[in-house]
Parts: sequence; structure tokens; C-alpha cells
Amino acid sequence: QVQLVESGGGLVQAGGSLRLSCAASGRTFSSYVLGWFRQAPGKEREFVAVISMSGGSTYYADSVKGRFTISRDNVKNTVYLQMNSLKPDDTAVYYCASRTGGVLSDQSRAYAYWGQGSQVTVSS
Repeated sequence: QVQLVESGGGLVQAGGSLRLSCAASGRTFSSYVLGWFRQAPGKEREFVAVISMSGGSTYYADSVKGRFTISRDNVKNTVYLQMNSLKPDDTAVYYCASRTGGVLSDQSRAYAYWGQGSQVTVSS
């Protein structure tokens, strides 16, 4: 079992930056594909980004491509989401999630373990 704990959310003005971190427990961190999802009030949870086990492959939602960067440190058992040029539409609770297997899925149902979420609010 993997436990995931997000941190780094907060309030930022449009155009600003934030970096989310997600620390994982367990010795097999490097064997998990890791993803970031978000959920805004009244909306369904949506895919943001995913990274492969080695960190060599990434995939992004069109809405964040070019502004967000996902990365991971398999020594520190942590995955990051660097968010630049933030927009009010990026306001949501952000979740990290993990799955076994090598597929970089953008489907939330493919992920078995989830963090508790971190609020990101972007003011205009």
C-alpha cells in the first residue's frame, strides 16, 4: 500500500507560480506511475499530468501544457507539479495518485492510491 501526502498549495495571483509536492511512503516508489488530477467546485475530477516510473516520460492535459511541469525524485520518494502562468481556471483541489503498471493513464479510475488533496486558488 502507498500513502500519498500533498503539500504546497495556497493562494496566488493570476500569472504567478506554485509548486506542489507529493511525498509517498513505501519502498517501491520507483515502481509506480504517478499522476496529478484536479477537481474544481461543481466539476468532475480531471487529469492534469502523469509521469513514468523512471521519470523519462510525461504527458499533460492540453489545458496545462507549456505551463505545468511534472517531475519526480525516486530517492526522496516525491513527485512535484510546478505550475507557472497560473490562471483563475486553475483553481481546484489538486490530488496526486499512483498506479502500478507502465501505462501513463489519464483516467482517474486507473489509479489505486490517492492523496488527500491540496487547495490551489488563483485570484484574478
